[in-house]
Amino acid sequence: MRGTGKKTRKTIILALVSFGIALLLMLSGALDVFELKAYDLFSRNLNPESGDKNIVIVEIDQQSIDALSKQGIRWPWPRQIYAPIIEYLKEADAVFMDMFFLEPSSYGVEDDSILAAAVKKASNVYLAFSLTNNKTHMPKTADKLLERISIKEKIPAGLTYKSINMPLKALMSSIMGGGNVTIPPDADGVYRSVPLVFRAGDYTIPHFVMNYLLQKGIVRIRDGNLYLHGSRIHLLDGKLLLRYYTGDRAFMRIPAINILSSYNAAMESKKPLINRDFFRGKVVFIGPTAAGLYDLKPTAVSAISTGVVIHATTLDNLIKGSFLRPAPPIFTVILMLLLSSLACYFVIRHFSVLINLSFFTGCLVFVMVFYAALFKGGIYLNFIYPATSLVIGFMFAFAYSYATEGRERRFVRRAFSQYMDTRIVNHILSNPEFIKPGGQKRKITVFFTDIAGFTTLAESLPPEQTARILHTILNSFTEIIIGNGGIIDKYIGDAIMAFWGAPLKTGRDEINACRASIQCSNALDEINRSFRKDGLNEINIRIGIHTGEAIVGNLGSDRLFDFTAIGDTVNLASRLEGANKIFKTRIMVTEETLKNTGQAFLTRELGLIEVKGKAKSVRIFELISGRPDTDPKTNEIITLFHEGLELFREQRLDDAITVFDKLLQRFPDDGAAKFYRDRCKSLHQEMELTDGWDIIKMTSK
Repeated sequence: MRGTGKKTRKTIILALVSFGIALLLMLSGALDVFELKAYDLFSRNLNPESGDKNIVIVEIDQQSIDALSKQGIRWPWPRQIYAPIIEYLKEADAVFMDMFFLEPSSYGVEDDSILAAAVKKASNVYLAFSLTNNKTHMPKTADKLLERISIKEKIPAGLTYKSINMPLKALMSSIMGGGNVTIPPDADGVYRSVPLVFRAGDYTIPHFVMNYLLQKGIVRIRDGNLYLHGSRIHLLDGKLLLRYYTGDRAFMRIPAINILSSYNAAMESKKPLINRDFFRGKVVFIGPTAAGLYDLKPTAVSAISTGVVIHATTLDNLIKGSFLRPAPPIFTVILMLLLSSLACYFVIRHFSVLINLSFFTGCLVFVMVFYAALFKGGIYLNFIYPATSLVIGFMFAFAYSYATEGRERRFVRRAFSQYMDTRIVNHILSNPEFIKPGGQKRKITVFFTDIAGFTTLAESLPPEQTARILHTILNSFTEIIIGNGGIIDKYIGDAIMAFWGAPLKTGRDEINACRASIQCSNALDEINRSFRKDGLNEINIRIGIHTGEAIVGNLGSDRLFDFTAIGDTVNLASRLEGANKIFKTRIMVTEETLKNTGQAFLTRELGLIEVKGKAKSVRIFELISGRPDTDPKTNEIITLFHEGLELFREQRLDDAITVFDKLLQRFPDDGAAKFYRDRCKSLHQEMELTDGWDIIKMTSK
């Protein structure tokens, strides 16, 4: 619990530091340019291809300029050229002329008069104004127009200018309305948003298309805010976030020359290229698109765009409500805090580089998908700063973990990987509190093995050869134990103590321990064959296995680490190893161990035993082999022995002796049968059998 609390404190501190740094970056705007690029990336990949079919752009393109040039009409065109175009578009709901008529025509007053007459007759034309910070003189006639188109309600302006460059007097009295087309780009020169309301002098001027929308009642002003279809229009710093369309021709485009040709054909009662009824109910923008006639205005989806496309997109977004709505800044802050906390929480608890990188990648992908889903749904949420918060949290936590806990983890990995399976090492690394000083009560399966008669063997051989033999045996057994998921607790001379079930419990610990013991027995047979070839005497081993509760953990000192297990379970397993001497058996296990092994192994019950220092007896078994390894000889031994053991329990000692003698005649080396035959004879001499007469009591270790 102390380890968990310490980790929690680390997580909180690192998360707050990471969040604080990311927040400072956001407040300073240090990464704003990257946020703009992220906006462009999502716009290019998530926005639709085409806009409203009822919005049409009549473009003054190179085709139109070349066609009129052949007729002797060069650019800039006389203004009366626009008169037939406007007349032909009179069925349109609105015609926006995205061009300035600030000075009298160089072709004379009549040129302006013809255009003014056409504009007045059409009664659907909106002209562009230019706002400026230069103080300009406006004629009194401008006041009437400004009074008509300006916004009377109190509403915050997106931008403020000093004055207005107005169209010619002759045109001002003829138009349906107008508005500002002077919009600033973002810091990188890209047009991603437009202010809808401006302040110039004493007037609140709407954007070019806003005058039309306000007149139609599509957009309304209430309580100082703009409303579309009853819902408030949320702006970002007073600007509408545009959802640009990704297609090369997001809106229908018609060359101006085609309108002029259609007008002339209609006047001559010929079939026009485009019927004037086509424009009924549509909104038309007239503007230059030929190279050299306009300033490049890059957008979120195109590096080459025009102002007329921006205005058409603004109208489209407002009519359809498809613009992006900025999420409240607090959402960004909350997301930053959550991501930095999540990164720190995970990394502090998982030191694996691969796992942490996978987590980091997964989080980053999640943030991108989450952001994309919001963007697709029309909500704009800052992407870069939450992502930055995640990155900073990950880097800080990883650096801190590597610099502090990393030392401990590297020590643990070096120390433990020699004694246990890699999976268990990884589990300890993920749960380091398990190796803190002190222990935990766990149900484990303990394994003891010892080389029989090793002391005598060592006395008969040179020390170097003794060491080689010991190394051969211990090395083989160690690989088998670790390969079966066990932990080498310690080497005690020629003995090995190992256990299963802590720190990682598999549900197959008893099976793995029994399998390891059988494999050790088989490995010893192979070693003995090698010894015989070298002229050495064969050796034998004894193994004891028991399952029960024990205290497991780092039970060393502050200076010396010792991951071990202690308790009665350990002591009993050790005694069972020695009890093999009684029966001349190699592997002895308790009933508690076999409970969870099912039919996986072939065993022989050896009866009840009471070891020194323990008052309670336990039922013990000889572990012979895995089930597939049985043979007729082994089955015969087990059958006869169990028959004799049952007679022994029934106190039919003479009958038991007969069965054990029969077994020994067939298999004279069976130590268990010899032990029970001799015990039956010994009990014959007693006058009366007392309680516990059938329990084998060990008086030595």
